[in-house]
Amino acid sequence: MLYVYNTLSRSKEIFRPFRGNDVNMFVCGQTVYDDAHLGHAKNYINFDVIARWLRFSGYNVKYIQNITDVDDKIINRANENGEEPAELARRYEARFMEDMDAIGVRKGVDKYPRSHDYIDAIRDQIQMLLDKGYAYIIEDDVYYDVLKFGDYTKLSGMRIEELAKHRIEPREGKRNPYDFSLWKGAKEGEPSWKIKLKADGTERVVDGRPGWHIEDTAITATLLGKQYDIHGGAIELIFPHHTNEIAQAEAAFDVKPFVKYWLHSGIMLIKGEKMSKSLKNFIRIRDLLKMYDAEALRLLVCSAHYRTDMIYTDNMMKIAQSRLRYLYASFSIFYNMKSSKSEIRCAEVDEIIGRLEKGFGEAMDDDFNSPMALSVLSSTIEGLRSYAESYPEISTQSKDVAVKEVINFAGVLGILEKDSYKNKLPDKASDMIKEREQLRKEKRFNEADSIRDRLKSEFGIIVEDSGFGSIWYGAG
Repeated sequence: MLYVYNTLSRSKEIFRPFRGNDVNMFVCGQTVYDDAHLGHAKNYINFDVIARWLRFSGYNVKYIQNITDVDDKIINRANENGEEPAELARRYEARFMEDMDAIGVRKGVDKYPRSHDYIDAIRDQIQMLLDKGYAYIIEDDVYYDVLKFGDYTKLSGMRIEELAKHRIEPREGKRNPYDFSLWKGAKEGEPSWKIKLKADGTERVVDGRPGWHIEDTAITATLLGKQYDIHGGAIELIFPHHTNEIAQAEAAFDVKPFVKYWLHSGIMLIKGEKMSKSLKNFIRIRDLLKMYDAEALRLLVCSAHYRTDMIYTDNMMKIAQSRLRYLYASFSIFYNMKSSKSEIRCAEVDEIIGRLEKGFGEAMDDDFNSPMALSVLSSTIEGLRSYAESYPEISTQSKDVAVKEVINFAGVLGILEKDSYKNKLPDKASDMIKEREQLRKEKRFNEADSIRDRLKSEFGIIVEDSGFGSIWYGAG
């Protein structure tokens, strides 16, 4: 039974989708005015792992992630660059997709809808809110009247009086200081659309562009329906973004809850501050991947629970890279051990795999506890390596089952997806590594270093000593 932490109820709940095994899931996507950074990577990897586990568990997942391509930040950056906002957005969208491909996220997302493609749906939803008295027009601006929606602070838990302390949109004539925009009147040089709206019995044309929050509810209503199962995003989006989404959708569509489960990921910190473009303290995904493996980044992200903040340091990334190499090296030893034709299953290996199936499943069913799942997977691979180093051969059936299960469970986290573990070390190189390990145990470090140098020069194999044990890579 799967339990998920629901921000709306502030508790873990049994996961029961609206429609049996069908799960509709939406995660707030990228505003494409600059390259994606590690804070974005954490968020998207977190929800990619959640989607992978749901699919692994037998759910039919429809996963949508929007692209915000009409926004103040895009317009401002385009003006700085002397280019059209649409041109800038398309360029950074393409780079974002390259980054998502590189970290293994894009293939799990069914659709990346662009906000500007849903102007008609946005207009329709604004009209619903006007018809029901939740919205009002000032010139070409349209605002949502927050006080008309009684449950406005249910997601954030804030008191209504606190709202004025947070981000507000200044505008003369607003009914309340914290009313938010559904439609922004056109300004010279900015992209805009003309839409027809009817208010107080009068039809009029307003020229402008969508507010930030309305695009998400218009997109999800079109693609997922008026109610759906999971809405995800970074914890910083609880207010105002997700708060406003609830107010819009539940008022427009007369549904409660608009979303059944609200899942929020922790943020990435660097030197004690949130990693963000505005603070200019971010590390681009593509820059990090010039130095480290994408799977090492996924391993790092999975080593912390998705709801917790993560403090990034270069040393953490180096450790993650070493840990990944150790897993590959250890799994390679088991994968390449000699198979026998015996039909007798190996009870010891079967027991190791049984613990993997039970422990990994229990971890992920407890609100997607990836660090515990990773620990179980690591222990499994270590156990299989130990078996391979202790016995000359294994039954083909036991080996095949073990390999398949390890790959399947590792795939939930998005690691061990390369086939480099299939590369068998030359017998001489394998013997040299064993000899080196024995020399290190005997503290004969100079002789051990000599073997390490020979492994590199003779076989192109790099050997490192890490906190996880000896690791090697570069063979084949």
